[in-house]
Amino acid sequence: MDAEQVVRVCQGMCTLAIATVTRRGEPRISGADGHLLHGRWIVGTHRQAAKARNLAARPGISATFMRGEQLGIFTHGHAVPLNPEGTSSDPTWPTVRDYLVNHYDGDGDDPFWDENVWYRIDPSWMVAYSADPVGLLDQQPSV
Repeated sequence: MDAEQVVRVCQGMCTLAIATVTRRGEPRISGADGHLLHGRWIVGTHRQAAKARNLAARPGISATFMRGEQLGIFTHGHAVPLNPEGTSSDPTWPTVRDYLVNHYDGDGDDPFWDENVWYRIDPSWMVAYSADPVGLLDQQPSV
């Protein structure tokens, strides 16, 4: 699939499988809401979650979005915290935050936004596959 097709398929929230690594090098996988913005996945987790601790120490990350046997998007890269605690936010954070608040019909003043850390996955490798991309895109609602 090309980039335009991937963007059309990944509108809104996509459930991702996220892989991190413990301090002993043991792999850990968990789920996360993923949002594909400007060619990068945006994912969040509670600041006290094991995933956040693993990423703070070892920012290497893998993410997979699969839709049955129709679609697979596989990403390896580094997690960049957009709203780290105790230091300046990434310059893109206000725009990403506005997108997320709007997507979740949230209140921008809700403590939820401070309790969670959001990451941008800067990919070193990313590939999307569909055996029938045209058929898959025909199933997409028009944007």
